[in-house]
Amino acid sequence: MIQQSAPVASDLSAAGSGIPAVRPRIALVGVHGFGQQHLANLARLEEAGAVELVRVADPNPPEAGRLAGSVAIYNTLDELLAAGPVPDVVILATPIQTHAPLALAALGAGADVYVEKPPVASMAQFQELLAAAESAGRLVQVGFQSLGSQALLAISNTIESGAIGDVLGLSAQGMWLRTKGYFKRSRWAGKRSLDGVDVVDGVATNALAHAVATALSVAGAHTIADVDSVETDLYRAHDTQSDDTSVIRVRTAAGKTLLCALTLCAPEQEHPSVTVHGTRGDITFFYTEDELVITTPDGERREAFGRTDLLENLIEARKSGSPLLSGLADTGAFTCVLEAIRAAPEPRHIGPEYLSWEGDGDDAHPVVHGIAGVIGRAVTAQATFAELGLPWARTVPPVRTFAIDGKPVADYQDGSRVRAISSPRPYLHPVRTLAGTVVTDHQPLDHVWHLGAGVALQDVDGINFWGGRTYTRAAGEYIWRPDHGRIVRVGSADTDSPDSASPVRASHDSTSPERDGRLSETLAWNGPDGASVLYERRTWGWAAAGDSAWRLTLDFALSPAGDRPVSLGSPGSNGRTGGGYGGFFWRFPECAEATVWTPAGTGEAAVHGSITPWLAWSGKFTGGAATLVFVASEGTRDPWFVRVEGYPGVGQSLAWDTPVIAEPSAPVRRSVTVFIADGILGTHEVERLINQRGKQS
Repeated sequence: MIQQSAPVASDLSAAGSGIPAVRPRIALVGVHGFGQQHLANLARLEEAGAVELVRVADPNPPEAGRLAGSVAIYNTLDELLAAGPVPDVVILATPIQTHAPLALAALGAGADVYVEKPPVASMAQFQELLAAAESAGRLVQVGFQSLGSQALLAISNTIESGAIGDVLGLSAQGMWLRTKGYFKRSRWAGKRSLDGVDVVDGVATNALAHAVATALSVAGAHTIADVDSVETDLYRAHDTQSDDTSVIRVRTAAGKTLLCALTLCAPEQEHPSVTVHGTRGDITFFYTEDELVITTPDGERREAFGRTDLLENLIEARKSGSPLLSGLADTGAFTCVLEAIRAAPEPRHIGPEYLSWEGDGDDAHPVVHGIAGVIGRAVTAQATFAELGLPWARTVPPVRTFAIDGKPVADYQDGSRVRAISSPRPYLHPVRTLAGTVVTDHQPLDHVWHLGAGVALQDVDGINFWGGRTYTRAAGEYIWRPDHGRIVRVGSADTDSPDSASPVRASHDSTSPERDGRLSETLAWNGPDGASVLYERRTWGWAAAGDSAWRLTLDFALSPAGDRPVSLGSPGSNGRTGGGYGGFFWRFPECAEATVWTPAGTGEAAVHGSITPWLAWSGKFTGGAATLVFVASEGTRDPWFVRVEGYPGVGQSLAWDTPVIAEPSAPVRRSVTVFIADGILGTHEVERLINQRGKQS
């Protein structure tokens, strides 16, 4: 033992006599790092007469004079506990991998415990510690300080009041930066394990663990039973074992979805937040500031709140039996997240081409290119980095890849990973030129329900198969409604029954197996209740169209699933002037120097709403210049829907300003051809491509 002076008599006599100490006697294990915060808080509470710090333990003792002379100093917790009467509360501010064994020792000696986050390094440790606390009849408080915020009650009350409408989902965002030196501060920093022992350090389990724990609490997920599933998508830019840029998606037993997007590779430190997304507005909680921002159609309201100190809460619980604000059992949901991260594959390294390093030496820190937009896009779409298709992320295998001469030109996605309120459906993305330039986007930040190239409608007998808000004539605006449908594959389009066992039929021309192909299928358009409203027969075809272009064709037919007509509509048919989108739609990625034209005019104003045989779009995409030519079927009267300024997209409006009726005996049929060419083409070259199609058909 290292001791500045003998322990004061009150430390010994009160405990030895069986008379309860007037002030709880506190021992602190770990006086450096976050232990310094505990020392400052203990000094505050001692001055108020609420506690008495009697002992500390740390193999690296505090500076002389840092503690009062009455405080005994030990090298280890074992020495501290063996030295005499057991303290009332033991605070653990030690490395992650020591939390469980030290907490077990303190509980076994008869002390209550305050343990820093994360409380344990595995689910097995959590179960053992929880059982030990229950067996000993002792309390364990976990240091998620934000759970003491009085803003949490205000969030709950605001949700219950209906001020933000129905809850669509929850998210947590954290953009911090950490330097090389941060990971050199101790042997365990940045480690998943150390000397064979679990550590599970990382952005979600340690640095920004409060974001995860706070978001879980707001979502009503406290115990293990409150969690239905946890998905992880882990990455690292630093030369560490642990993740520093990750998405964690939690689905609760109550049916809520929480998406946490976190990084330690931001250009600058920002206040992390938890947001509740509602149909009428959002509640954003900046938990480090204890500040709420409530945004509704009525405006924005900001309010700051106080916070209950967790040590004071523990002391009160010891005295009156009141509940702990961050008790061990109520961190079971967080431990489910930690366990999922512990069991996940090692984080994928983010390549240097996607990073910039700022600063020098140990002060250097990586910045993931465009990370702020990536974080925003992930939480808005409730999607992982892999699902967003980021170039540095893991690849989510498509259902199928279309290829020409061995070159992949389009990936077919079934939409099963798309959030429910984006109306999940099959689509193509990425679509590429023969040179590899990507010319589609999906789940972009401005409209996360835009999905590559495919078919979607916003009003099918009142069901939204487009995603996002619904425009209604009654409201005269876009509103959130629980009206989102889902389009799923159910059978082969080459059979008469939608219940065919084969969901897809793909074929190639036997004379040129690598130059073209076809994918045919039957799709069910199911409403929110799961009942089918429409059946669709869809066929994709692809073929080479020269050395620098290829041709994509889409044919689809929509038939009522029952014996009555079905109305197919759009915002335009519901009263929004110029908003007749729906049917075939192509979402472009960011495009510089975009030009859109038809045989009759150039520019968005000239071509939007026009009825012409073809429409062309050219511009410079991330991978190079490209031109796309959209060719209408002969005799079509569907106007072109075009956006250039707000976002880049082209569609063929199935119901521009009037609903189209699908009859049981008369399906609604549509067809479109798209030429995807490298380079910037002129009108003469566009027409030559189209004429070439005519000669080949």
